[in-house]
Amino acid sequence: MMHVHILAVGRLRDSPERRLVDDFLAQFNRITQGLGMGPATVTEIIERKNGGRVAETRLLQASVPKRAVVCLLDERGATMTSPSFAEWLERLRDEGTPHLAFMIGGADGVDPDFRARADQVMSFGAMVWPHKLVRVMLAEQLYRAVTILAGTPYHRS
Repeated sequence: MMHVHILAVGRLRDSPERRLVDDFLAQFNRITQGLGMGPATVTEIIERKNGGRVAETRLLQASVPKRAVVCLLDERGATMTSPSFAEWLERLRDEGTPHLAFMIGGADGVDPDFRARADQVMSFGAMVWPHKLVRVMLAEQLYRAVTILAGTPYHRS
């Protein structure tokens, strides 16, 4: 079973974005029961000492489960189609990856040394997106990926 973790700097209070993330991840968790993935969880990192990106990166790193594949979301990363993202998840699962950790840094990004060590750096395009929307987009793409793997009609290409 490959557990999926979303580790993000900042807190989403009760908001439309929070409700969308919760909804997509609930749907993801329902579908993945038969796919050998899940559950997907969100861990919010709050750095209160104003240590900036280095301190935030340390807190993110401390939240990564042992033996996790780390995927950093960054506008300079590689882009994937939804089907290729689904295939990547399937390959990690089939290789026996116990944990997949998606990392969303703060407003100043993450420490460049950590970025260089991430297993995957992924982008939702060349534009910079608000962190709230990145969480929604990631949750939706996770749900879309498992619907592709399960053969349900949600994804229409």
